[in-house]
Amino acid sequence: MLQFVKAAKSAGYSGSSESIRNIVGGLMKLKSFVAAAILALGVFGTAASAFAADVHLFVRHEVADYAVWRKAYDGFHATQVKLGVVAQAVYQSTDNPNDVTVTHVFHSLEKAKAFTSSPELKAAMEKSGVKGAPQIWYTTRSSK
Repeated sequence: MLQFVKAAKSAGYSGSSESIRNIVGGLMKLKSFVAAAILALGVFGTAASAFAADVHLFVRHEVADYAVWRKAYDGFHATQVKLGVVAQAVYQSTDNPNDVTVTHVFHSLEKAKAFTSSPELKAAMEKSGVKGAPQIWYTTRSSK
């Protein structure tokens, strides 16, 4: 705190050392409040999305060419959202980059099943070079 008082005095501030301490103290409290608020928003935001989106769909399949498949997958995003996907992720096998596992998160099992049976998804998978029938499974977060 003393460094702020010295800096204010050298900058030409004519107020008392006590008033400088009060201003700095108030700013430090404000900084702590803002940091706590940001942290709380992050925690509550993460918790809310985890509770709201509780059905995870896993799809594993082999693709002919990952780069071609990925371009088609990324182009299908608007349709995913329209069909109820609220989050997604793509994973590749460490042994074979064309062995792909995709996760999609839904607000309900019904939406997840409607997505996997949609003609739009079937057409997109055929067009993108998916080889053979995919492995599909649905999960929910364990309660412990």
